[in-house]
Amino acid sequence: MTQVRTPPASRIHEIDVVRGFALAGILVANIGFFADPGYALNGTMPIPDGPVATVITALVLTKFYIIFSFLFGYSFTLQMRSAERAGASVRARTLRRCLGLFLIGLAHGILLWIGDILTLYAMLGLLLLALRNIRPKTAVVTGSVIVGVLALLWAGLAWLSTLDPTAGQAPAADTAAAAHALALATGSPLDVLTLQLELYPPIVAMVWIFQGPMALAMFLFGLAAGKSRLLEETGRWWHLAPRIQWVGFGLGLPGGILLALTAGAPATWELVGTAVSTVTSIPLAAAYVVTLLRVTRRFPAAGRALAPAGRVAASNYVGQSVLCCLVFTGYGLALAGELSPLAVMGVALAIYTVLLWLSARWLRTHRYGPVEYVLRRVTNWA
Repeated sequence: MTQVRTPPASRIHEIDVVRGFALAGILVANIGFFADPGYALNGTMPIPDGPVATVITALVLTKFYIIFSFLFGYSFTLQMRSAERAGASVRARTLRRCLGLFLIGLAHGILLWIGDILTLYAMLGLLLLALRNIRPKTAVVTGSVIVGVLALLWAGLAWLSTLDPTAGQAPAADTAAAAHALALATGSPLDVLTLQLELYPPIVAMVWIFQGPMALAMFLFGLAAGKSRLLEETGRWWHLAPRIQWVGFGLGLPGGILLALTAGAPATWELVGTAVSTVTSIPLAAAYVVTLLRVTRRFPAAGRALAPAGRVAASNYVGQSVLCCLVFTGYGLALAGELSPLAVMGVALAIYTVLLWLSARWLRTHRYGPVEYVLRRVTNWA
């Protein structure tokens, strides 16, 4: 008879639900590059111009990796508590976990998804370890300063671009390079690997440079929230939920719409949109989270459907890449460049649904996902 394992008592249902929800946004944001890798070369949006691109840019891009990064910082406090309960060294455990995360991310980036975020998280995890004794208020202030500086930098670049008469001219797309990338992506598995090796170094550098500072800020916000047990003691702030939604959607939706309208526009306006979105994406992400928690309180079945994916989030993150590769690259059906944007979103929905189902099935007989199991073995050295 199969033994059914129950989740550890220390798990926080709300974190698993939010993490499972964030995986949907991560998939939608990433799948366009699988569907046509030429966009990664030209530095344009992952979905061609049109209503699908507008909706994704306004509502998804930059919002969900913010939630994911926040949860990473929050989970760091849970891991510290776990180490302390076990009488283990927080420093040693974190160093081993970051090493395991980096190696998994490196393999993921080279073999499957050039935009992998795990190596960045591993390196920033070391900074979080150094800052683990920071007070919650100081962490929030520091994170806010990082966000403010980023917004000012983008705004400054927008101003500087007005001084250059050629700044409004978008660089011409390299159609030959895009065609080469598409040919490799839909060729043999060896061709796919060749493309991965070509694109991974410059793309991972861009991820570290352009997403790293914001991810660090969200790590700090998550660290402060974890130390304050905000998701464990929601009753302390639940009366503020409607206000968070009003402010978050009131500021975030116009910022997201501006980002969508300025995407691909002359450099000055695109930089202005990025500067505004840097600030407004955070309240919009907060509004998403609070709305999700309110919905799952009213409809608990929705939370139960999302939580298993959140419990094995790392496995789902890698699993998304595996399924996207099987659909779009020469590892499988090689459909890159063949589907319309709306059809690509249909594939995303199908992949997400499959992974939700697989997560629930897996956790009936396992306590951890495959990637989580490896990380746990490395972290605990046992």
